[in-house]
Amino acid sequence: MNISNTHNVLHVEIKLKPGNTRIETIENQLKSELNCFFENNKNYLSESEIIVNEQHGPNIQMHVKSISIDGNSFSTINPPPIVYHIYRPHTRNVEVEMFQDNQEEGGEEVPASNHWLLPSHSFDGLWENLIYEDNLKENLLKFAESSLVFSAHNVNQNVISCNRIVLLHGPPGTGKTSLCKAIAQKLSIRLMSTYKFTHLIEINSHSLFSKWFSESGKLVMKLFTKVREIIAQPKSLVCVLIDEVESIAYARESMSGQEPKDAMRVVNALLTQLDSIKESPNVLILATSNLASNIDLAFLDRADIKQHIGLPSVRAIYQIYVSMLRELMRVGMIHEKPIQQFQDGADVCILKLAKSSVGVSGRTLRKLPFLAHAMFMGSAILPIDLECFVQAMQSALDKHLTDQRLLEGKPNNN
Repeated sequence: MNISNTHNVLHVEIKLKPGNTRIETIENQLKSELNCFFENNKNYLSESEIIVNEQHGPNIQMHVKSISIDGNSFSTINPPPIVYHIYRPHTRNVEVEMFQDNQEEGGEEVPASNHWLLPSHSFDGLWENLIYEDNLKENLLKFAESSLVFSAHNVNQNVISCNRIVLLHGPPGTGKTSLCKAIAQKLSIRLMSTYKFTHLIEINSHSLFSKWFSESGKLVMKLFTKVREIIAQPKSLVCVLIDEVESIAYARESMSGQEPKDAMRVVNALLTQLDSIKESPNVLILATSNLASNIDLAFLDRADIKQHIGLPSVRAIYQIYVSMLRELMRVGMIHEKPIQQFQDGADVCILKLAKSSVGVSGRTLRKLPFLAHAMFMGSAILPIDLECFVQAMQSALDKHLTDQRLLEGKPNNN
């Protein structure tokens, strides 16, 4: 296998424009032109994204849509080795796998899973727009890469345990599912030289509980039979995403005698299937949970990584707001204006908004610009002044917090 530890290199991702030109045809020319460019412009290696322009060679200008760089801080005088990842996102839409929950009884069809071929245009920009502190997403990507390195080198699992199962847990709305998809997308780009195809299969946990007695366990086994068919292709990497895993891995020790036996069969079937595919080196399990305390201990024991994803801090919230405001500037809805990064001396109005947003999920934060415009700025002439729009976002946040208190049956503090 050609997988190696790529932690201490500089990853340069080259996204190609749509077209029919095969990557193999232009790969060497692109690498040559990029090497020449970076040799003469080492300062660009510290950038996260490079805009393609006339400074680049003719092949880059013709074929490349964007250039992004992933790497830790380093000296541009003596940068680490560069590894190029040249790819063209697949434009095929998600495929939904439908199962019949009881063929003999004429059962209904249920959506068992979603299937993407990666890298997918559906996840373009997802990684960059997920904002966490302490290099959380970068570290998770390294964990995932390391698990595949151990597997590819046939490390004896009886000596060193590595099940290639990652569990992300925490409150709703913190981006756990999106982060799993972003990690799978990154792996598809990073490991393209080893795996020609990368599949992301998202299991619809709630649909696997059949209304027919004893059928749910069979549905789990049927779904993993499909997964094994793809895993059997050695040039394919398969990332299996189990969202809200507590739905199908509910703690058996918490089940009362009144619990349906089917619930226990589902847990047993899931654990059996996970153990069966563990022998294949080209599969990674990504699971999320909003209620980790409800997960069966046997599943928790199998997970190599159990990472808590909490609500964003003030710093992270500030960065989320800055990214959204810059997007509105880009499309002309807000006047162009420089915004300071958090560590460089934050803009007062945005910092005040960020501090009052502590305790709010990232999912809710990303709705605020729309709510602010819809409720408070709908009649405003575009582009809108930055401070005015931030004030509208503050009003939208205040209304959300009031509505949330009322939903929870708490008195309105106002």
